[in-house]
Amino acid sequence: MRIAFAGTPDFARTTLEALLAAGYNIPLVLTQPDRPSGRGLKLRPSAVKQAALDANLTVIQPRGLRLDGRWADDAREAQKALQAADLSVLVVVAYGLLLPSWVLQTPKHGCLNIHASLLPRWRGAAPIQRAIEAGDAQTGISIMQMDEGLDTGPIILQNAIPITSEHTAASLHDELVHLGAQSICEALNQLKEGALTLTPQTEADANYAEKLQKAEAALNFSEPAAVLARRVRAFNPFPGATMRLPGFEAPLKVWHAQALPINNSQKPAEQAGTVVAVTEDGLDIATADGLLRVLEIQRAGARRQPIDVFLRGAEGLIPAGTVAT
Repeated sequence: MRIAFAGTPDFARTTLEALLAAGYNIPLVLTQPDRPSGRGLKLRPSAVKQAALDANLTVIQPRGLRLDGRWADDAREAQKALQAADLSVLVVVAYGLLLPSWVLQTPKHGCLNIHASLLPRWRGAAPIQRAIEAGDAQTGISIMQMDEGLDTGPIILQNAIPITSEHTAASLHDELVHLGAQSICEALNQLKEGALTLTPQTEADANYAEKLQKAEAALNFSEPAAVLARRVRAFNPFPGATMRLPGFEAPLKVWHAQALPINNSQKPAEQAGTVVAVTEDGLDIATADGLLRVLEIQRAGARRQPIDVFLRGAEGLIPAGTVAT
């Protein structure tokens, strides 16, 4: 089989490297154009481009793929390259450009996408974070044959893993990277054997995983502690959950927190956001239901710190009764 690959970030690079290790013939790689990065804003290649160049693969970087769009010249050059590659299939992983119909129809067996959720549970840009935020018990990888919708194509196979109370978006991402690479190799082996099965998605079960926004970062203590603890994990590392405390000019980032369930007789009378206890075990804050114990925190311009280290440096700034917002 002749397989083209389209992807851009680290998540995709791991898959490209797995396909190369498995011995697949990859005549062409598509990735996003180089972007300015770092202090000097120098143009830097994507993770996928770097991996492809290291493997001496042909790389193209169209700015767009619509033949009638702003980057039509780029699209026509990409079309020539894809057609000349005589493809069996195009594997797509976090590429970053929508694929128009001409791309979907070019490979003999269409385009296969690795999606980091158990479709149709979370379609869209942030399935890993939204699964944690929603309190899902599990997530996984879906290998999907792409159509012109947003993550709406039929499912080829799925592999699931549990979401634990310790998972952050970063740690779950890292596990799904490897599961995705394993899963696409399974799907390609099925294709090679002629045993590919397609299962339509159930539209009634679909949810949209909206892209994370910095405006979501601020914790709202009028919500239950369990919800806030999940949000802290879901927003680690981006955009990072935040809260404000009197005595600190800038918001504090909360990197690790846990919900402490309490019964009605223990429920604090203080308003939501009130700091109930300040100890080396944590900063306990009243919420709509339960206490949120903050365990790792970061001041603006400083490093992340365990709560006991942070409190020693902030002695006297956070007395019990302080109200966080």
